Amino acid sequence: MKIFKLPDLGEGLQEAEIVEWHVKSGDEILADQPLVSVETAKAIVEIPSPQAGRVAKLFGKPGDIVHLGAPLCAFEGAGAEDADAGTVVGHMEVGRQLVQEAPAALGGGAGAGQGAIKAMPAVRALARKLDIDLAMVTPSGAEGVITAADVQRAAKLLAELGPPEVLRGVRRAMAQNMARAQNEVAAATVIDDADIYTWPSHTDVTIRLVRALVAGCRAEPGLNAWFDAKMERRHVLAKIDLGIAVDLPEGLFVPVLRDVAQRDAAGLRAGLDRMRADIRARKIPPEEMRGNTITLSNFGMIAGKYAAPVVMPPTVAILGAGRMHDQVVAHEGAPAVHRILPLSLTFDHRVVTGGEAARFLAAVIKDLEMAQ
Repeated sequence: MKIFKLPDLGEGLQEAEIVEWHVKSGDEILADQPLVSVETAKAIVEIPSPQAGRVAKLFGKPGDIVHLGAPLCAFEGAGAEDADAGTVVGHMEVGRQLVQEAPAALGGGAGAGQGAIKAMPAVRALARKLDIDLAMVTPSGAEGVITAADVQRAAKLLAELGPPEVLRGVRRAMAQNMARAQNEVAAATVIDDADIYTWPSHTDVTIRLVRALVAGCRAEPGLNAWFDAKMERRHVLAKIDLGIAVDLPEGLFVPVLRDVAQRDAAGLRAGLDRMRADIRARKIPPEEMRGNTITLSNFGMIAGKYAAPVVMPPTVAILGAGRMHDQVVAHEGAPAVHRILPLSLTFDHRVVTGGEAARFLAAVIKDLEMAQ
């Protein structure tokens, strides 16, 4: 048999979830005919057959998570002599739950760093038996030691809550990406307001935000950049490829509008509408979810005035727009009610200074406060 493995889907993706097989064992298939649809952190991707032949075996079923390089499909007939014996396996291990257990660290011995989980071996064995992650257990013992009673209490509580939901697809990727961002980025946030009382009615808020963000990048190009933390190198980018956060029940998506500084309002709106339709249909091409240089989150369309949006490496900045609201302000020496747009700019303080961030935000506000 000849084994076809999960190919590299790009953007550093290491796994995918099987959504639907388009063939079954025993079927004849042509080269480039749809073989399987998989869901990655970015989108649903249709993988074509790499060859023509008879399908001998399918590795995995819908819902299974397959890792990069793991077997997907076995072909019989022509080409069997080319089989990679190292990839022919009788059973595919499917990862449904990630478990990471810290080493035992009673007292102050070696390896008992700050935040280490402290529990006796018998308590750890009980936690494994009851399928309890010790990181979720509140310790009640001396010096923060987790006791058997603590584990049993957690097990009882979780039983009352019902079965857990295993994170998959976009939500799983979101959890991993947010953890990476929080661990790596030295995030700082600056907030301010734009007074938009001069805006005409029916102004396209998102398009105005895109235009204002471009103005910010022109004032401070260093926020439109990638940072290579390993090599300690910053890449300031001339083209602005804008990631726009989109909230859906499945999780957070960040499609990319390309070269926004060179597009007019009509072109930007058409591009946004098309991308959102593709995302809702889960048909957006993976390349349209990659390579943003800066990010915009218009979370105020739902709720909230200010936030501390998360910067995703390798980018170094994200602009958040809060809920527009009426507010009493001083205008020409008298109180007046104006329309206000709150803004939150989070930046990676490893490579962006506070002054650069403030000047970027000032340029954004200046553009937003223009009538047209």
